[in-house]
Amino acid sequence: MKFSLALLSTVVLATSALAAPNPRFSKTRLGQRMAARRANNGNGRILEGSTMRSKDSTSAVVESKSKKTQATSNSSIQYSENWSGAAITTPPSGQTFNAVSGTFNVPTPSAPSGVASTYSEYAASAWVGIDGNTYSTAILQTGVDFVVDTSGAVSYDAWYEWYPDYAYNFNITISAGDQINASVIATTSTTGTATIENLTTGEIATISLSSTSALGGENAEWIVEDFEEGTSLVALANFGNVTFTDCIAATSQSSEGVSSATIMDIEDTSGNILTNVALISDSSFSVAYEASTSTSSSSGSSSSGSSSSGSSSSGSAPGGSSGFGSGSGSSGKSGKGAFGTGKGAFGAGGFRL
Repeated sequence: MKFSLALLSTVVLATSALAAPNPRFSKTRLGQRMAARRANNGNGRILEGSTMRSKDSTSAVVESKSKKTQATSNSSIQYSENWSGAAITTPPSGQTFNAVSGTFNVPTPSAPSGVASTYSEYAASAWVGIDGNTYSTAILQTGVDFVVDTSGAVSYDAWYEWYPDYAYNFNITISAGDQINASVIATTSTTGTATIENLTTGEIATISLSSTSALGGENAEWIVEDFEEGTSLVALANFGNVTFTDCIAATSQSSEGVSSATIMDIEDTSGNILTNVALISDSSFSVAYEASTSTSSSSGSSSSGSSSSGSSSSGSAPGGSSGFGSGSGSSGKSGKGAFGTGKGAFGAGGFRL
């Protein structure tokens, strides 16, 4: 779909931004988040090294998944130790991605059978983001962590991040069954916004960000992640099914859905495929948890990293063909979508597929 620069500027000015993650960088969240919870300071995620792996599309693993391959026949499939979902790795010629949005259901995670916990917990995260797949120097992303402990207690945290800075928690209530719209917008290559909107409750959290690490606008992602703690992945929770809808990646001139995206499934180091991604339409797909066929364990220790990009700030810049406009952030409650009245970040008057 094609959209005018004027319309994009209207959309950017009307709301907050989308967030982008990177398969090359996994987050050291769980131990930091637990420490932050104990200290009640509300933040504490950092990114660590890559756990992304690719497999030849002719491998036996792909052949054994013929049913799923048929469901995603228009997309290639890639395997990762920690990412599952959809990623667009190349924008239209001469353009850059400056906005990504998607809506997903909040699952009720449970402890998988035969898997050791990490810090007595199992976790996963759903998010959207700009860059971080083939463009690895910066990532703008936002999403929701879902965690279950060994007693069965479930908790949720909404967060935002502009790598290589830390990730920080939003102050917004998330519950099982809620419909969440997550969106990130790059107003320039070094300024942008991240927004989490709870479509079920009407509550919105949004923030303006700046960074010295410039985005390239090359990638757009919608991901369920088994993030990293220390040098190990956290124990992946059985999240059941997460369905992304209203998936949009926008430039200043056009927008697209996920039908041409690379599909990613999580495969552990024992060769067990732990997720199953299935395309539903150009704007939606599902990620299903699949139990491991062998007993495995996952654990990690807290670690820390240095930050080289900025703090929360309101930013603006002139629009242009580069795909970057201007915007600012706020938080509160509202019954409107982040980009106007309607469902999701790109509501009526905004981008629609």
